[in-house]
Amino acid sequence: MKVAIMGAGAFGTALGGLLVENKYDVEYYDVKGNKKLDQVLSGAEAVVLAVPSGAVPEMLPLLPKNLPLVIATKGILTLDTFKDFEDYMILSGPGFADDIKAGKRTRLVATDQRIIKMFSTIYLTFDYTNDERGVLMCGALKNVYAVQAGLMGLIPNTEEHVGFLYAAAQEMKAILVANSAKAETVDLPCGEGDLEITCAKPSRNYEYGMKLRADANYLPEKTVEGLAALGKIKQGDIVVPEEARYLRVLMADDRLERRD
Repeated sequence: MKVAIMGAGAFGTALGGLLVENKYDVEYYDVKGNKKLDQVLSGAEAVVLAVPSGAVPEMLPLLPKNLPLVIATKGILTLDTFKDFEDYMILSGPGFADDIKAGKRTRLVATDQRIIKMFSTIYLTFDYTNDERGVLMCGALKNVYAVQAGLMGLIPNTEEHVGFLYAAAQEMKAILVANSAKAETVDLPCGEGDLEITCAKPSRNYEYGMKLRADANYLPEKTVEGLAALGKIKQGDIVVPEEARYLRVLMADDRLERRD
């Protein structure tokens, strides 16, 4: 079975390595590569989306709508993004590409049993949930809260940091419920697990917040996924309940104006 992976970055190639280990035929598409998209898609029976979230709007119209789509891109807030696709599923969780490539024991989350069959190894395992909306939202919200953790100057393993992680997880549950998703999805690795590793170094979102705390005029050199998600939240992509106090503070932070 051939699987076409959209994105030949660190995470895309880590996922591709798992597929090769499980005897799948893998081909990558990279806009900077030599292979044309139709060449990569030719003969494919499934597609994996592993591009940065900012590239998703340009990529999706080019993909076949009838093939199973595995969404491994984080930073997308709503399922409406994939309304034109007949068959999609979500892979998410606290997995660094280098750890996966090194065979470090990792647990992720899948919204379809086919993902578990395709990617599972002795060191990579999955929790299953059918809450596609919740898993997708967790993958975006954890980046936003990581920016806030950096802005607050929180240091991992301190009492203040632990307290923030707890409060952020409770806010995420309230947000999911307000948007017709399941609160308990936050208890899975795609929620609390991913939140914890993202609110610390080497997370780009966390480090951006730390640098902006030190210099209110700091501009990031690379894409900060949390800022992109925050911009979508400000535009009204999701409902933000009153309980989401940290998120509301971030939405009103003048230092983030016109940076998203």
